[in-house]
Amino acid sequence: MSKHPFADHQDRREFLKAGGAVTAAFLAPAALSAEVPHTLPGLPLNPVTMGAMPTRNLGKTGYKVGIFSLGGQAALEKANNEAVAVPIIERALDLGVNYVDTSSIYGGPERWSEQYVGKVMAHRRNQVFLATKTKERTRDESLKMIEKSLELLKTDHVDLWQLHDVGTLFDVNEIFAKGGAMEALLEMKEQKVVRHLGLTGHYRPDALMEGIRRYPFDTVLLAMSAADPHHFSFNEALLPLAVERQMGIIGMKIPGRGRLLSNWTPQPLDVQAHMWEGMVPAPTPGTLTMREAMYYTLSRPVSTIIVGCDSIAQLEENVGLAREFTPLNDKQAAELVARAEPVAKPSLFFRFYDRP
Repeated sequence: MSKHPFADHQDRREFLKAGGAVTAAFLAPAALSAEVPHTLPGLPLNPVTMGAMPTRNLGKTGYKVGIFSLGGQAALEKANNEAVAVPIIERALDLGVNYVDTSSIYGGPERWSEQYVGKVMAHRRNQVFLATKTKERTRDESLKMIEKSLELLKTDHVDLWQLHDVGTLFDVNEIFAKGGAMEALLEMKEQKVVRHLGLTGHYRPDALMEGIRRYPFDTVLLAMSAADPHHFSFNEALLPLAVERQMGIIGMKIPGRGRLLSNWTPQPLDVQAHMWEGMVPAPTPGTLTMREAMYYTLSRPVSTIIVGCDSIAQLEENVGLAREFTPLNDKQAAELVARAEPVAKPSLFFRFYDRP
């Protein structure tokens, strides 16, 4: 196996640590340029992937991604859950997963998700296309986010840095304003701290479309399930725009946090009401199997889907479904969309919050 990329950039890590803060280096680009070699290792390679599941191009990045990727929520965002979360990540890589998604806000202020992923990246970084995010809307706060992400993820670079939860035009204007987060993304890409740039969202399509028009992002992470066509659809205009721009398209919210699935057990409505302000209640189970939910989204023009897992058994089931995937035809897809309609609002709960 090739030399670990962490070792190739040890001098960069030492420089970033020097003086006690990465932020100081980031806020002085001239100093960083003088001290840090502007190189990135080659693209990650998980040798198991090609024989484990179908792969697709991640847009124009040059990366072949397995159609099933690991999301950074579920077990990976729970506090003090290392004994469960880290083995899930290790097993995912063993099974051929070669893309892992996390975020600076998964797991609260302690950022448990990035912590757990970092435990594995410390010795398997060169097998994973690693994606994280900033929810901050300013340059300076986003630079602080990437500083901490690098520390927790035990790496000196990430393959994809994304603007998290771009939901409204207000978000877009903040991000692209003077001193906005976009400045941080561009600086880190120029300095080879991040390889590619992306944006994510699940609220409404218009804001994501406007972001894509303002900058040629490499990827878009979007909510894409069989419930999507029923409310504020991403299928109608956003997805075709991303395809036209040849972006890497990553599908998320495949089972709607379980609410789309027939084997999901709803919690009492009074409990649901206190779980998440504004969440649409789900009085009944869903209507689809996980196979149907995954195959609907994988039959859309996506590069991969990310799914958070609660156990190794769940992970193995999902990877098995990806391995056996064959595309649905238009009639089969339409049938799943129709079956999803009775539970569409609860499954798309994230599209019904009040936003600024």
